[in-house]
Amino acid sequence: MTQGIFITLEGGEGTGKTTQQSLLADALRAKGVEVVTTREPGGSPGAEDIRRLLVEGEVGRWTPMSETLLLFAARNDHLARTILPALEKGEWVVCDRFSDSTIAYQGGGMELGAGVVRELSKLVVGETAPDLTLILDLPVETGLQRAQTRATEENAKEAGNHIQRYERMDQAFHERMRGCFLEIAAQEPGRCVIIDAAGEVETVHEAIMAAVLERLETRIP
Repeated sequence: MTQGIFITLEGGEGTGKTTQQSLLADALRAKGVEVVTTREPGGSPGAEDIRRLLVEGEVGRWTPMSETLLLFAARNDHLARTILPALEKGEWVVCDRFSDSTIAYQGGGMELGAGVVRELSKLVVGETAPDLTLILDLPVETGLQRAQTRATEENAKEAGNHIQRYERMDQAFHERMRGCFLEIAAQEPGRCVIIDAAGEVETVHEAIMAAVLERLETRIP
């Protein structure tokens, strides 16, 4: 059986990755592709348990290294239980975040160092890499405003604090993180495509579909 395709969506807070993941998956299914959607941190029962430790609580609850090790523990379980089995069955996996987010958030934003994260990734991820990474890019201030609006809307629907831990980190953190994503794209143009996420949802979706078809149309059944 032909190996499946692995697509990741990356970017900072408020860039609309979750919405675009859903639209992309629906568009691929309309073309006859078997699609699995998943996310990080999370994507398997054990990894979802770890996710709650990461996205909730005080901003400084973890040291950068502790946080990175938690992320890789979640990623190991996610790979073993969700991503690799789907790819082995020939399915397409569309994942909201993967290793690039750890490089950008913990390596760049938290200043642990991209090199440290990449060394850990060699141990946990090995040779597994996305066939295509779509980096949704926005100015930091715009993304954080969008995230705040989303949290306010969700709070209006149900009780609870929806402003996640990463969204509460300072602007300097988010600027470092954005710069790291752009650096990754510059270093790996064969894998990464930067998508301007500032437009309307449908405009961004069209740009994503154009990138997917340009890179992967021959792999569509």
